[in-house]
Amino acid sequence: MAKVKPFKGIRPPREMVTRVASRPYDVLNSEEARHEAEGNPSSLYHIIKPEIDFEPGTDEHDPKVYEKAVENFNAFRSNGWLVQDEEDHYYIYAQTMNGRTQYGIVVAANVADYMEGRIKKHELTRRDKEEDRMKHVRINNANVEPVFFAFPDNEPLQKVIDTVTAGEPEYDFTAPDGFGHHFWVISDPVMIQCVTEEFAKIPYLYIADGHHRSAAAALVGHEKAQANPAHTGEEEYNYFLAVAFPASHLNIIDYNRVVKDLNGLTPAQFLDRVAENFTVEEKGADEYRPQALHNFALYLYGKWYSLTAKPGTYNDNDPIGVLDVTISSDLILRDILGITDLRSDKRIDFVGGIRGLGELSRRVDSGEMAVALALYPVSMKQLMDIADTGNIMPPKTTWFEPKLRSGLVIHKLD
Repeated sequence: MAKVKPFKGIRPPREMVTRVASRPYDVLNSEEARHEAEGNPSSLYHIIKPEIDFEPGTDEHDPKVYEKAVENFNAFRSNGWLVQDEEDHYYIYAQTMNGRTQYGIVVAANVADYMEGRIKKHELTRRDKEEDRMKHVRINNANVEPVFFAFPDNEPLQKVIDTVTAGEPEYDFTAPDGFGHHFWVISDPVMIQCVTEEFAKIPYLYIADGHHRSAAAALVGHEKAQANPAHTGEEEYNYFLAVAFPASHLNIIDYNRVVKDLNGLTPAQFLDRVAENFTVEEKGADEYRPQALHNFALYLYGKWYSLTAKPGTYNDNDPIGVLDVTISSDLILRDILGITDLRSDKRIDFVGGIRGLGELSRRVDSGEMAVALALYPVSMKQLMDIADTGNIMPPKTTWFEPKLRSGLVIHKLD
């Protein structure tokens, strides 16, 4: 069962939150972070992207960059830009996009739950990315950025969310990207106990987004446990920062593909090969969006096409084989275009659905890419089924939006 606990969050005073809060470290590069933080010494980028405090081109993995992160973290606390709560709390964090709001509970999640599989994964992680975040957690002795969890809907937890969010939020602002962010502190002891007890009834939590941050936080906690001869399991380092959302609150956005060439084929030859396994319908110049599972949108030479996988090309009883990302990867990218490794092949790029179908046609029309493929989004049920069966999704399958805003609350490991 899932073990969570409240914690003494480190967070900005209300009047500082919009200056401190930032996008996550991994959704922008160093120069973009430098630009967004320009003129704002209290931007969290100085902690999560501390290379911006050095000359452009400085290696973000240089030891002095990690040291700058902890120097800045300490300065933020000394300056009163980040202040630790005096009592243990859970928190509610809500996000609004396109008029729709999703509500999550901010918790300290248990390292042992991650290590022993009660926090379930659906993606592979890369050791170099894990190590980068592990260094950041180690040197700051804190989980500065949260990970994004989902959990099966739970009526008592939903009641806590509804009750708390009926009151005035601690933070309530719209970020520059137009997404709304709302944050409440759970102070009532009865509600705090309810959250702990209800999560203890939930068999598994699911990583929706932030696999590398989850792995890094858990591995650092595990290291600290092994290094402490008086370890009890109740120390703060046994927990890491997460925002857990009821599964029904979440939508997964499509994650699409663009490819540089047709692997030596003409457009007509390429479409003939596609038609061996798909029913192909020309849709013209107007954008076409996939309508259901196993229906795809293809953009080629100024035209959109509907592709529907033919019966027998997939297995509905195979949790991985039934995924549209698997069908398209096997039958189009691999068999026709010769792309066998989505993680390393330089001929392919990936476009989050938040950018719209217009980004796909733009990149093809510009001549940068030869063909674009739009996929129907994976469902939360598919994600949870795959995690439950111990399977791993193919690369670049899920895209969650909006991203969690960093800097609303931080978890210290002591």
